[in-house]
Amino acid sequence: MSYIGKWVFHSIGTFGEEGIVYLGAEEYLNYPMEYVDESDPEAVADEMNERRKMISTEIRVCEGGELYMLMPLPEGVSKEEVDAAVAAGEITLYDGMMADRPLKWEDRGGELWYDTGIEGEVFGEKADSWTRAIDEDGFLNFINIRFKKSE
Repeated sequence: MSYIGKWVFHSIGTFGEEGIVYLGAEEYLNYPMEYVDESDPEAVADEMNERRKMISTEIRVCEGGELYMLMPLPEGVSKEEVDAAVAAGEITLYDGMMADRPLKWEDRGGELWYDTGIEGEVFGEKADSWTRAIDEDGFLNFINIRFKKSE
């Protein structure tokens, strides 16, 4: 399997009664807002905007060893505002979407691994910041989000 290309949102993991449950886009949009005051229309609207952004997230795995997490530009933002934010170094664009700094990836024995950049210790030993990306079902996992290959 070639990992190079575009990966799109498939599902997001949440804790259910029987452990982690993965929700597709529609299920996620309709899932109860456990940490939001649902009687507050502004709080509900903010949460829905965040959820829409999440399901529009993409990952690009590039030949040069970079892995980009991409998010859509906010609605209602003009090209001039985007250009000014890019010029000021506030955001980076990749293929028309906002991009975080690229993560490094590599093929390890036929498996895709990426560097999370998360440093720390486990039982006094330096923890490895690299993690295997593809699960047994062929999804690319990024934190609690699963992506499927689209190209």
